Amino acid sequence: MREIRTMTAPEVLLAVDWAAAEGWNPGLADVPAFLAEDPGAFLVAEVDGRPVACISAVRYGADRGFIGFYIVAPGMRGQGHGLALWQAGMARLKGRLIGLDGVVAQQANYRKSGFVLAWNNARYSGLVRPAPPPDPLPLAATLPFEALVAYDAAGFGGPRPAFLRAWIDTPGHLALALPGRPGLSSPHGLRGWGLVRPCREGVKIGPLFADSAADAALLLAGLGQHGQGPLILDVPEDHAAAVQLARGLGLAKAFETARMYAGPTPAPAPTLDRQKVFGITSFELG
Repeated sequence: MREIRTMTAPEVLLAVDWAAAEGWNPGLADVPAFLAEDPGAFLVAEVDGRPVACISAVRYGADRGFIGFYIVAPGMRGQGHGLALWQAGMARLKGRLIGLDGVVAQQANYRKSGFVLAWNNARYSGLVRPAPPPDPLPLAATLPFEALVAYDAAGFGGPRPAFLRAWIDTPGHLALALPGRPGLSSPHGLRGWGLVRPCREGVKIGPLFADSAADAALLLAGLGQHGQGPLILDVPEDHAAAVQLARGLGLAKAFETARMYAGPTPAPAPTLDRQKVFGITSFELG
């Protein structure tokens, strides 16, 4: 008999392990931050008490949501478990603007649930490191948290304070920020911020939000000194400056995803400043 229920915090580690087995290379300490914004976000489908599928359906604020970690265990696919879990995840986010980063080849299936392609994201990676910045960059934690939340909201499409606090405070994560320049317009007191975290293989930078390509490159130079192994950056494919930043560093394109949205609006799309996005936070949480 199949049962769908909310995963406990320790059980979410199973979803992360399954994601690693799929080659998604999750972070080493993602779970607490993933649960901070919405503790009930992870669902599991069980058959006779054995987990067979998982999904995350994260609620952001009052009107946003994001689908991730949609995995059915090998050997249990094609039996309706994934569809039942998908329907449960979508029901949890009913009435919200819902985003996802899906396999490009699965776009037709997502369209059946009302999702519309917004743009493609691509993963760039390589065994490279940028030259260090001329001067140390300030830690994001030393700047007003409210300013960071506001600046991040412009690049993400809405505030996510609980997630950000956990994302920054997680041991092993390094977050840097650029204060606004005197005399220049910086509505939130910042001109960029970014974070790097260790993963199963190498390190990922995300988010990487900045007012300009030069500011993004400066943050990338600071963050890129952290950790060992491949450096990974996930960028919007239609943001030429972001793609050039990744390629200019010597990173190579590994694969791409389809960023899609569904929701109550006639043309589903988030309200965000796309020109600030030089690296998305994660394919799992947006």
